[in-house]
Amino acid sequence: MLELNNISVSFPGFSLKNISLKVEKGDYFTVLGMSGAGKTLMLEIIAGLQRPDSGKILLNNQDITNKNIQGRRIGLVYQDLCLFPHLTVADNILYPLKNKKFSKQEKSKTLEKLAGHMEISHLLERYPKSLSGGEAQRVALARTLASNPEVLLLDEPLSNLDVKLKSELRQLLKKINLSGKTIIHVTHDYTEAATLSNKVALIENGVLIQTGCPDDVFRHPVNEFVARFRGYKNLFKCTFESGVNSQNHNIARINNEIAVLLNEKIDYHKGFIVVPEQDIILSEAMLETSALNRFKGVVKEFYQMGFGMEVIIETGVDFSVVISQESFQKMNIEKGKELWITFKASAVKTLNG
Repeated sequence: MLELNNISVSFPGFSLKNISLKVEKGDYFTVLGMSGAGKTLMLEIIAGLQRPDSGKILLNNQDITNKNIQGRRIGLVYQDLCLFPHLTVADNILYPLKNKKFSKQEKSKTLEKLAGHMEISHLLERYPKSLSGGEAQRVALARTLASNPEVLLLDEPLSNLDVKLKSELRQLLKKINLSGKTIIHVTHDYTEAATLSNKVALIENGVLIQTGCPDDVFRHPVNEFVARFRGYKNLFKCTFESGVNSQNHNIARINNEIAVLLNEKIDYHKGFIVVPEQDIILSEAMLETSALNRFKGVVKEFYQMGFGMEVIIETGVDFSVVISQESFQKMNIEKGKELWITFKASAVKTLNG
């Protein structure tokens, strides 16, 4: 287990503030944040390239805060990979073993195993300049794994790859993790976190905002930053009113006009609501349903998505609704057409703001 306890470090114009997290053996832990949030700095502190001003780093309950890089058994793969251009792929992979007491036979077995695992056995005599981005990433991973680190740190590993290569590398990273390797992966890409991780953390301006399993974090964001990072389209600033109807529902009032009924209990007056686009029903007539929130609007825009259509409905504010291609065609949707949106009070999430 890797544990960070109140790690802080300050530089001119930026600081990491009281970073605490636990990464269990075998976790795929993804840290999400925008550029400049402190993600890479956190990896460098874990790896031993930077020293914190305060706090502790524990690996398997041993304090490694002041240990040198070689004594940590932690491997870091940077975004720019840092392959040695004058060495072949084989020599790059074996470089971490260069000054260690491994026999020629042991090195050969390590090379064969890693090259096979990374599917790069056919590249061993090549040089880095002749490799594609995906091939270079596999070589960098193999080189870092050659020293058999307990924890593998990945700095934006998929950022410079096309869609096909990203998919292939995601599968490879999952394969490495399922073989038992603990991984900490930093990125600004929500999809990477959602598809790879069993735990996620979000960092903003050097502060960890929310940590947990992906489903909990992304379905229950603690603030506006997390909700926007998740990509929720229907995120509205509002004021809250308590117990305003016979069923004692609370209300979120958007722009002092539109009233959205809530199930959640709230103890703050101002904040935000999130209405997941997949929880909204779009119809040509008002539905007779138990769902309490029903608004008439007009089609403002619509966009093609991977497996459906996103339709923007203007009701006084713009709601994004995701529907199937079949539904889009059946309703003969076009700009200016009047439609109804319907969603349950339980679908609405509230955020303090």
